Amino acid sequence: MTNRSDNNDSSTETSTNGKNPKKTLAKRGGTAGGKRVSTLSTPLSSDESYVNGHLSRVALASLAILTFITFVGNFTQLQLSAALPTIVSEFGISVTTGQWLTSIFQLVMGVMVPLTAFLTRRFTTRQIVIVSMTVFAVGSLLAWVGPTFLVVLAGRLLEAVGTGVMWPVLQITVFSIYPLSRRGMAMGTVGMAMSVAPALGPTFGGFQTDSFGWRSIFFTLTMIGVFCLLLAIFGLRNFGTTDDHAKADFFSVAMSVLGFGGLMFGFTNIESYAPSNPMAWGAMLVGLCGIVWFVVRQVRRAKAYTVAVRQSVDESDTAQRTTPEPPLLDLGVLRNRSFTVGTICAALSFFAFSSIMVIMPLYIQNDRGYSATISGLVMMPGAFGMCISQFFGGKLLDRLGARPVALSGTLVLLFGTIMMSLIDGNTWIWWVSIWQFVRQIGMGFIIMPITTWSLNCLDPTEVSAGSAVTNTVRQIAGAIGAPVLVILMETLIQLHGGDTIAASIFGTQWTLRVSAFIVFIQALIVLFGVKGAGAGSSRDVAQRAIARIRTVSHR
Repeated sequence: MTNRSDNNDSSTETSTNGKNPKKTLAKRGGTAGGKRVSTLSTPLSSDESYVNGHLSRVALASLAILTFITFVGNFTQLQLSAALPTIVSEFGISVTTGQWLTSIFQLVMGVMVPLTAFLTRRFTTRQIVIVSMTVFAVGSLLAWVGPTFLVVLAGRLLEAVGTGVMWPVLQITVFSIYPLSRRGMAMGTVGMAMSVAPALGPTFGGFQTDSFGWRSIFFTLTMIGVFCLLLAIFGLRNFGTTDDHAKADFFSVAMSVLGFGGLMFGFTNIESYAPSNPMAWGAMLVGLCGIVWFVVRQVRRAKAYTVAVRQSVDESDTAQRTTPEPPLLDLGVLRNRSFTVGTICAALSFFAFSSIMVIMPLYIQNDRGYSATISGLVMMPGAFGMCISQFFGGKLLDRLGARPVALSGTLVLLFGTIMMSLIDGNTWIWWVSIWQFVRQIGMGFIIMPITTWSLNCLDPTEVSAGSAVTNTVRQIAGAIGAPVLVILMETLIQLHGGDTIAASIFGTQWTLRVSAFIVFIQALIVLFGVKGAGAGSSRDVAQRAIARIRTVSHR
């Protein structure tokens, strides 16, 4: 993750106010000559973290720890997908109910992400990570020993709470450390770990399920959680500053839980109840009301905060102290057209990705009769495809910009999904693996480049809010994608009737075709929404930065 930067980049100055960087580090509590000169709690500034075109040793170590812990969270998300048929059978529940083990993880992570802006203002990096890993370890332990499905589900909920803020914290840290011209490569490098995790999860989950039972998955996660906790305690440094007076809008948190949770609950009840039953439409209505209330509240609080900040600039310090807290989720960043386009593209990708990671193991195990281990192995090559494309996607973003990279990725994803939809009852099982590999290459060229580009299009002061918005939308899209397409698949199965396996394969085929149609819409958005041949490239980012400087200087 160590990078060199151009000598002309203003973010890679080798001194701070003309002083020697090593002396500055010593004063601030960083490292001098590779030696520790202060406690772990001393925060590192961007100048101390990125010196002479390189990450400092202590910053590299801390960033590696954050990346590994975030990898664990992403690894955990879909680890149960290969074990899902076994869990459904053991507890005697429906597939739609069982997939809550994956959907609730993503839903809770989506709810936790908006809290990141508050948490990073109020608490230090070490405090956030240490508490998060403690909650994650407790949740894994509860799921490991849980005697009923509800207890296991509660354990998964705690796991999601523990890992929900890690990716935004890592993302904000990367953006605060790296100069503009190196963010594409930095995010691509970090994204390699993030992209491999969800694809490796089902592989290891399937192997553990066949070898030691599905509960061994949670035993392993408990041990990993304890290890991550020790890493955070003894090796992690703080980044940025904190505000002890910052407050969170927990009413907005409750509204987001009620809104998105109610919407998902209503969707999943469609299988058990008729659409006219209040358990279905009533839950969805409550969810929609909660979402509308949440959005309206965020818009009003953002307006009040903006007005108060403008007044405090012209008034006394007392006015500054009475300035209201910013909204939980600053939706004002969506006024930036480029950011909105990037967020929509990432959301559609997650919608399609998460659903297929649930649907295909069901096809491999239930329709074709293969073991959970084979199911995981079939899905695993996609991890390597996404890993490769994430790395080169970041580099290509810096050189070519977001439009050609994301458009190429979307077309590859579309082609791979169409080819995967050609499966039947006699298809060579590794056909699925080949086209999953192709699909993941496309995903790698979409998610990280388009997300990095969209955040680069924001003002530097808006990156934290933008990160919270885009990650919230992505996680919720992934959480809703799985139940929606699983319900679609089961509805198609019922409409087909006849032989159970033939009906299930028919449902899987058409669900994949619907997913391909979603990717086609995404391709149109990228084609017409990402403007400029070099949008997001290093040159484009530099021009934006210069334009901002000129605008400020003319005021």
